[in-house]
Amino acid sequence: IITARLTKACPINPRQRRFIWAPACSENLKLLQMLIRRSKQEHEDLAVVFVDVAKAFDTISHQHIIKGLEQRDVDPYIVQLIAACTTTSTHALT
Repeated sequence: IITARLTKACPINPRQRRFIWAPACSENLKLLQMLIRRSKQEHEDLAVVFVDVAKAFDTISHQHIIKGLEQRDVDPYIVQLIAACTTTSTHALT
């Protein structure tokens, strides 16, 4: 239920492969191979950029995450659950 509500409020780009269930590497590698093949066939330039945001969740404040959820009108109860998870070392959902 929480995942469904958060996904609706904070959609994930279809190309995003971290933190979701998907055949991450193989699908993105096939896409890259297709782009390279097409570029060669069409004799077109191709630029590829890989971005890996290391420790992304370590560099953004928990308060910023909470404010973002509130701005997206996520159910206040869900926001409270997430806020509790960022401020305490033990969590229980009942």
